[in-house]
Parts: sequence; C-alpha cells; structure tokens
Amino acid sequence: MAQQIELTNTVNDSQLGLRLDQVIAELYPDYSRSRIKEWILNGMVSVNGDVVTKPRTKMMGGEDLLINAEIEDEVRWEAQDIPLDIVYEDEHIIVINKPRDFVVHPGAGTPDGTVLNALLFHCPELAEVPRAGIVHRLDKDTTGLMVVAKTIQAQTRLVRALQKRKITREYEAIAMGRMTGGGTVEKPIGRHSTKRTCMAVNEMGKPAITHYRVAEHFRDHTRIVLRLETGRTHQIRVHMAYLTHPLVGDATYGGRPRPPRNATPELIQALRAFDRQALHARMLRLEHPITGELMEWRAAMPIDMVAMINILRDDRDTHAEDEY
Repeated sequence: MAQQIELTNTVNDSQLGLRLDQVIAELYPDYSRSRIKEWILNGMVSVNGDVVTKPRTKMMGGEDLLINAEIEDEVRWEAQDIPLDIVYEDEHIIVINKPRDFVVHPGAGTPDGTVLNALLFHCPELAEVPRAGIVHRLDKDTTGLMVVAKTIQAQTRLVRALQKRKITREYEAIAMGRMTGGGTVEKPIGRHSTKRTCMAVNEMGKPAITHYRVAEHFRDHTRIVLRLETGRTHQIRVHMAYLTHPLVGDATYGGRPRPPRNATPELIQALRAFDRQALHARMLRLEHPITGELMEWRAAMPIDMVAMINILRDDRDTHAEDEY
C-alpha cells in the first residue's frame, strides 16, 4: 500500500556546491540514493517552488526544498511496548533520557527493540512523521538526552536548528590519559578507509567540530565536558581518539584499558569490566520549535560512570603522597 509523504527542508549554507541529490541524501539519510534520484527524475522535488528534475543541479545554500512522493515498499516499523524515560513531553516534542544498550533506529542486526519502536507505541501518530520524529541519534551505548519531534513541522524546524547550530548538546565523558587543558577539535570525519563500520578523521569527510574542557584530573584519566557544533557519527569518540585520549570502555576506538602504574586492584578490575564508552549526553538546550521558548534539560550521570569516577578518585587519593 502506497504511503504519501511530504518533506520540507532548507539547504544548509555548508551544502553550497553540492548536487540536489546529495543534499537530499544528507538531509534524509534513511532514504536510499536510488529512491531520491527517482523522486527528482519523476518531478516530485521542488526547489524554491519550482520543480527540478535534474539530480545534478547544484545548490547555492538557503533554498527551500519540498518533496511530495509516494512510497510503495518502505518498511513500516512495528510499535513495541518498551519503556521510555521521558523527561519532557508536549503536543510537539518529546525529550527522553536514553539508557545504554538501546539502539535508536532499526538497522542491520537490530530490526526492532529500538527507541523508534518504543516511540511508535508511546505515540502512534509518529507513524506519519519521517523516522518517527527522530531528529538526532545517540550511539547504542551512549546514555542521555535526545529530542524527538511529534509533528512534521516540529521536525523540520528542529532539523533546521541543528543545521544552524542553534541546539546545544553537552556531554560528559571519561578519557584515557591526563589531559592538560581544554580546547577545540576541528577535523573532518568520514568512513574509515578499511574498517567500514568505523569512522575516522578524514580530510575528505564532513566538517566536524568538538569543544571540550577538563572537569577533573585523575592520575592517568580525565573527566571532560564536551559540546558539539556538528553531529557526525561517533564524533566525540573519533575526535578524542585523534587526540590520543580515547574514552574509557571504547573498544572500537580506544583499545585495551590502561590502568596507571600501581593502580588499586579495584581500579584495575573496574577498567576491565567497563564495557561501553564512558559518554553521557547530560544537557540539551533549544528553542521550542513551535513556541520559540528557550528550554533546557539535564540528565544525571548514570550509575556506572558515577562508580567509575569514584574509583578513579579513590585511586588518585591513595597515591596522593607519591606526587610529593
């Protein structure tokens, strides 16, 4: 059965010079390149009110896009009764605090049991919103705050706000090594050249900017606070690994645990047992997409990271005299 969809968006200034099909693929990554090309060729895409039928048409930035299309064979995701930790909800948006081991969107290897499936059960009308209203994602094992749009209008405005870097996302993490101070990483991120499931700093990748500051020093680890300007896949994990300070527990980008010399047995065991990246989305600030009200939410650090920090503090205090 065909599903009629209408998608509206604005070409980001950073997409200057990209082809129309490339721009749409970036804005709507859940639709295949072949499907997007078909929409354009069939006259289903308008740019500033005019139908454009050439996928290679170059964009200047700032154009208004409108897609009116029918989807015959898109997967209709199943609603599943999975609990959600809802921090805030009104008729336009939902803010959730995502736990670890919770994939955001169905994909290869995870056909269901995701945040998307839970959202469809909690709010059935999300079936009419692309990606069930999901605006941005967190990795499976990253905890913390996510905003979801309940209407197409709210989703369009939130996506636009993300593109214009008007949504503040603040994270807390535990990094390996003793970092001397804060700073900014401005390095493009793209697919790893040989490990196709991984990302890497890649000069041919997309722009990525991460700001970070030191919150607390341990003997050979550092608690840091980070803010994203962009939202690339695995961005914080890749940028911290690039600085040679990968996150604790990040087997993909960090390798084995690195306990400091003469570490307490408790710390050695805790580092070995910590089986996810120590990363938590602790604060989200945005202008409400409909009312314009500035809103902010915070989520307390999960207990596994709290326990790790306490053990790192104990190890630091145990060896305090060694530094004198």
